[in-house]
Amino acid sequence: MKISYNWLKQFIKIDWEAEKTGELLTDLGLEVEGIEKVESIKGSLAGVVVGEVMTCAKHPNADKLSVTMVNIGEETSLQVVCGAPNIAAGQKVPVATVGTVLYDAQGEGFKIKKGKIRGEESHGMICAEDELSLGNGHDGILVLDNDLLPGTPVAEVFDIEIDEVFEIGLTPNRADAMSHLGVARDLRAGLMQQGIQKELISPSVSDFHVFERALKFDIVVEDFELAPKYTGLTLKDVKVADSPEWLQNKLRAIGVNPTNNVVDITNYVMHELGQPLHAFDAGKILGKKVVVTTLDEGTKFTTLDGIERILNAEDLMICDAEKTPLCIAGVLGGLHSSVSENTTTVFLEAAYFNPVSVRKTAKRHALNTDASFRFERGIDPNLTKYALIRAALMIEEIAGGQPVSDVDVVYPNKIEDFEVFMSYENVARVIGQNLPNDTIKNILASLEIKINSETEGGLGLVVPAYRVDVQREADIVEEILRVYGYNNIEFSHKLNSSIESSRFDGVKLENTIAEQLRVQGFNETMANSLTKPSYVSLSDDLKSEHNVEILNPLSGDLAVMRQSLLFSGLESVSYNINRKNNDIKFYEFGKTYHKYNDTYEEKKHLTLFVSGNRDKESWNVPAQNTDFYYLKSLVNGVLERLGHQKVKVTPTKSDMLSEGITFALGKMKIVDMGMVNPKVLKEFGIKQQVFYADFDWDTLLKVSQSKKLKVKSLPKYPSVKRDLALLLDQGVAFKDLYHAAFQSEKSLLKEVDLFDVYDGDQLPKGKKSYALSFVLQDENKTLEEKQIEKIMNKLQNSFEKQFNASLR
Repeated sequence: MKISYNWLKQFIKIDWEAEKTGELLTDLGLEVEGIEKVESIKGSLAGVVVGEVMTCAKHPNADKLSVTMVNIGEETSLQVVCGAPNIAAGQKVPVATVGTVLYDAQGEGFKIKKGKIRGEESHGMICAEDELSLGNGHDGILVLDNDLLPGTPVAEVFDIEIDEVFEIGLTPNRADAMSHLGVARDLRAGLMQQGIQKELISPSVSDFHVFERALKFDIVVEDFELAPKYTGLTLKDVKVADSPEWLQNKLRAIGVNPTNNVVDITNYVMHELGQPLHAFDAGKILGKKVVVTTLDEGTKFTTLDGIERILNAEDLMICDAEKTPLCIAGVLGGLHSSVSENTTTVFLEAAYFNPVSVRKTAKRHALNTDASFRFERGIDPNLTKYALIRAALMIEEIAGGQPVSDVDVVYPNKIEDFEVFMSYENVARVIGQNLPNDTIKNILASLEIKINSETEGGLGLVVPAYRVDVQREADIVEEILRVYGYNNIEFSHKLNSSIESSRFDGVKLENTIAEQLRVQGFNETMANSLTKPSYVSLSDDLKSEHNVEILNPLSGDLAVMRQSLLFSGLESVSYNINRKNNDIKFYEFGKTYHKYNDTYEEKKHLTLFVSGNRDKESWNVPAQNTDFYYLKSLVNGVLERLGHQKVKVTPTKSDMLSEGITFALGKMKIVDMGMVNPKVLKEFGIKQQVFYADFDWDTLLKVSQSKKLKVKSLPKYPSVKRDLALLLDQGVAFKDLYHAAFQSEKSLLKEVDLFDVYDGDQLPKGKKSYALSFVLQDENKTLEEKQIEKIMNKLQNSFEKQFNASLR
């Protein structure tokens, strides 16, 4: 939100530097994020002065040039060469002296230098109005009022305005501060706390009177819940034209583009007082009636931006007697009824609309206007009539309009102020410091919060209706504290600390695992829980009847809640690969959603995605592709960190994985992992292998609560690794070999892994090749070669007998 300092000073007389005022506003909770210097004309015509042409002679070397002597209020007159046809002795003219920088329409500057023109010296430039950005005329020099004194800065002649504009990062709860008046109220409270008494100056509306009651529009409000208060006024003989320069400058300073005098006045009053207004071309309102109502679903309406919109049955509209829509209430006016250069009669509206209704309507139509911004957060319901009269007086002054109706106020149910009881004890407890009662009362008074009753223990308060964010005792304490000053609260010499609970902390455990993955090179992803309904067709594990559907989806691609984290993760993988980031390490903590008849299930998962190279390739680190076993080591690392070292491993049943295994604790499945099925990858345009692990995080947390981590020392004696390459029948599974190995050698065999599979033309029909690794270790002594050879022979014999295996 932009606030003009010059404009702010119209409400409260202050001569502080802008930086100092900005610091006070920030301390009050209106954070000033920056201060920008704004000039109505770039450069403010610095160096341009009034000059008097003393002599004007023809240039000896050029027919179209003149040599002049110009008095600029100094001891010596300047010689200036001028090419304007209207230059003459005795004129008062604007002179840009040497060193002055003038700016063109594009903001590009050029510096006035001493020079020679056709052999004659020139010490400045006599300017046309377009050269000073005062207009578009370039037929000749600008001739000034003859009463002006030479040397007078031209900036003073044309009221060039220099302003400083605060960029305030307004929090959504501070609806009361969305105007220059609102900021001035806070500033006054802050100054009073520093012992500086300042009066809040509001624009006077005492001169308002109705010339004749000749054109009254009936106002009909059909739903007072949506429009609790509506105010209207009619003006005739309005002359729509460009606004005066001062008004345009005010609006431009805060980032508002001028339109015409009537529309500019409504914008001016809105930014001045915080009350949005709307001006209708009264000639376009049929039946001399304004109806505030809702219309049928699907009604078409073209707004000011020229876009035809389809109305919702809950959109509050301003209509005429025939229910023709004129304006989306509180959001945006209509193109048909807008004020144009042909408008002579204006119906002026100021209202209080239901904030929730305006917010929903604005969101439905993807509109965010200055008016909706204020209505959504809640404006002052008691300001409508004052703002309406203020705007009417400005239209009368600037556009010649005359009020031809009384101010019609429809307000059947008054919006009451808020009543709050504040305890002195609670103020001290929350702030952490005892404030004098008188100080508290003075702060409340400076905020226009009235004391309705007083007891020894506290105050009964009446909070103005425009302070929609102050309805509880805690809100009152916050108001007292921000005006008193957070920096004025004394530091305590006592340190308070809470004792950490020894109970199981799932969030802490999640952060621990996340940190473990990050140090292994993983990046966290956060995918949308909304996804495409068609994804369930990629797997027999998922059913469309289990989709949790969105009643009002934003698009067809975001119509259901996800049943699996796989597909949203593959979207991220595909996005990165398409941008040449082929080495993927992603993890995500997210939820899946299922519908079972009339019940809904929500479960949390941890998923891992790896693809491409394990690490970045460099001169001393060769490229090494990720594979099944790399992912398996990561999964084991997570499980071991959670205290689960003895898990059951079986082949996966998921058709989303072409090669995969399932980890289980007892009968509880905790992880599915493996290589993503190429058919699934094809749907995402992914041509490289992707390995995926899906942890049932909720189940893991449940079984981890009672799990105690066991710590053991590293073994003294080394392990030994041996490999076997076996020729096997196609029907033999790794899990069968795994179990057979541990049945053959129960004491010294520690690990069995499958590290290569070959199934090609060079093998006999119906056969395949498995390469297995075996880790042997004796915790009491170093294994000898004879002992190792004996164990390996025993394993080989077991495979030959049970599976008809043979060595390759």
